[in-house]
Amino acid sequence: MNRDEAYKLLTEYTSKEGLIKHSLAVEAAMRAYAKIFGEDEESWGIVGLLHDFDYEKYPQEDGHPYKGCEILKEKNVPSEWVDAIMGHGDYTGVKRETKMAKTLFAVDELTGLITATALIRPTKKISEVEVKSVRKRMKQKGFSAAISREDIIKGAEELGIDLDEHIATVLKAMQGISDRLGL
Repeated sequence: MNRDEAYKLLTEYTSKEGLIKHSLAVEAAMRAYAKIFGEDEESWGIVGLLHDFDYEKYPQEDGHPYKGCEILKEKNVPSEWVDAIMGHGDYTGVKRETKMAKTLFAVDELTGLITATALIRPTKKISEVEVKSVRKRMKQKGFSAAISREDIIKGAEELGIDLDEHIATVLKAMQGISDRLGL
């Protein structure tokens, strides 16, 4: 599956603009980490793009990501992709054993927190967001309360990367596609 096919699949199952933008943000973060780790940027990006493609149609824990992974298996995508997508939710019980799986888990919630941090700025520009402002918002339990701070911290730990460095990497990746994110 190439990137165009993946994007078509995403938009076939997802109509909500916010969820599409989230997928684009996770794709950008995955590509950034693939480059850092010397991995295949295309496949890592596709995994990021598709990690939530089934969420809008199957939002319950017994639907997402199980239904999406069934669809991906039918399309004969690599098992590493399916395992990474299954592992991005702790509730599935699928262990994150590969760098790809650990990275997907690590960037997923963080992209949401960075987006929320940008959206509260008067200009709503991600270019004005700094690591320290993301860290500040992390400490505010009422700010975007649905975003798991524990998962963000656990993700950085699983990657063995300092949290500030992790935030900086994901922030820079998202800033690189700010126009596509509307930020």
